[in-house]
Amino acid sequence: MKKIAFLLPALTLALAACGEEPAPEPTPTVAPTPTEPALPAPDQALFTGLLAEACPELEPVNTAVCKRAGFGSSDVICEYGLGSDEYLRDKATLTPGDGEWTLADPENVCAA
Repeated sequence: MKKIAFLLPALTLALAACGEEPAPEPTPTVAPTPTEPALPAPDQALFTGLLAEACPELEPVNTAVCKRAGFGSSDVICEYGLGSDEYLRDKATLTPGDGEWTLADPENVCAA
């Protein structure tokens, strides 16, 4: 009995030491770097100039609103009204190219 009483604390310490694992090394986290947009967001003045250059026969743009085509998309969809029209009846897609915005499909935009 004396031998068991002597071995019991040693056995308890051995079992307690086996259950402990060293803490895992912390993994270094890399903070995401913010990406700078390659081109500034197009506004009404820029869109008016692009449309006038591509389609000189159309009436001038009266009002325009441009927004991204979707999450992660580089294209921009612009809705606009021509002449005295204050409603956004027409649409055109702008796409980045050679460091500037360009009309994605000028033939169809000019035909409307």
